[in-house]
Amino acid sequence: MPGEITVLLVDDHALVRSAFRRILDDEPHLTIVGEARDGFEAIEKARALRPRVVLMDCAMPGMDGLVATREIVGTFPEIAVLILSMHSEDTWVCRAIEAGARGYVLKSALSMDLASTIKRVAAGERLFDALPSVPKNGRNSALTKREIEILQLIVDGKSAREIAVQLGISQNTAGVHRANIMSTIGVRKTAELVVYAIQNGLVNIL
Repeated sequence: MPGEITVLLVDDHALVRSAFRRILDDEPHLTIVGEARDGFEAIEKARALRPRVVLMDCAMPGMDGLVATREIVGTFPEIAVLILSMHSEDTWVCRAIEAGARGYVLKSALSMDLASTIKRVAAGERLFDALPSVPKNGRNSALTKREIEILQLIVDGKSAREIAVQLGISQNTAGVHRANIMSTIGVRKTAELVVYAIQNGLVNIL
């Protein structure tokens, strides 16, 4: 992967940030450009430093990592946020997806190769080690080629307006396609749609 990958470390525990720094300091092509101890500071540092990847703690006092992620990704979509969390519950993972996180990795995964994970996320890959289970209903084949194309763009984090511009259709038409896809698959939330698409191999997540 060409170029240096700049990383912002966000965790409310100084010892955790120090541990991550020790792990990553000697890693080639990775440069830690800053640290933040809460969501508010993470947003400020992201705005000032424009890191390529934000390594984000999930639960922090003041503003948690999910709220900060939504703000950062909404303002700087080129920044990839990788969330590290102690929570494996489905709701946390779905909230991370909805917030725009590029990945969600459990802190309990002690064998995790953090540097490799950061590089993969920086390259555009989506990594969700704790994906919740969404029942397979056998309706994949009912999706049209256009719907699969739009589903890929949804998984890529594109808004209805961005999808409309990219495909040369109206925003209303893009919204109708999105609604039809969700109805066909049988889900009601975007996060569930993304999870289903990934689990069933309907999209390319690289």
